[in-house]
Amino acid sequence: MKPSPTRLFISATPSGNCYKVQLQLALQRLRCPVAALDILADPPQTRSPEFLALNPSGRVPLMKLADGTNLAESNAILFYLAAGTTYLPRSPLTAAQVMQWMFFEQYSHEPNIAVLRYLYRWGDLEGQPEGTEDRLRTRGTAALKIMEQHLSENAFFVTDRLTIADVSLFAYTHVAPEAGFSLSGYPAIRDWIERVKGTARFIPMAT
Repeated sequence: MKPSPTRLFISATPSGNCYKVQLQLALQRLRCPVAALDILADPPQTRSPEFLALNPSGRVPLMKLADGTNLAESNAILFYLAAGTTYLPRSPLTAAQVMQWMFFEQYSHEPNIAVLRYLYRWGDLEGQPEGTEDRLRTRGTAALKIMEQHLSENAFFVTDRLTIADVSLFAYTHVAPEAGFSLSGYPAIRDWIERVKGTARFIPMAT
């Protein structure tokens, strides 16, 4: 039996990566105390010696397990939580397809849409190198187009029901307008967002 989560460290600033884990916990009816850290402080609370002892990368989310293990990286935490449930299919190929979309989220989606959202809401966009916004917007738009094409033929990303691939991609997609991405031209994505929101035990992202 896998150790249960005993504490989840998240950002006090609304974060899609932290929200993914909170949503998955809710979907699975798992309770876990939450500690919200101020990442905008100077220095950020995630850079304190106490937190760096738990996660040397100094990032959240971080989940502490009952056996004392500290598990970092949002998609890795999703994988751990979902193992043995319908949110992570048992078929090796189907499970690999779930991971395929989660790697896509971290490589092609999150570094562009999430970063631009952060710069819009809390960062210094004007202080970024010239062309930063255009580069992030071009790459973020490319990711949305790939998602739109796939969802135009599929209700969810891998199977006919929600998996952690959907949870992973939902987090920053549904708040993409906060980064200046209009979803008006992506009807399949908009329909998918509503399907995810209609899932039993869905919880919204903090604002």
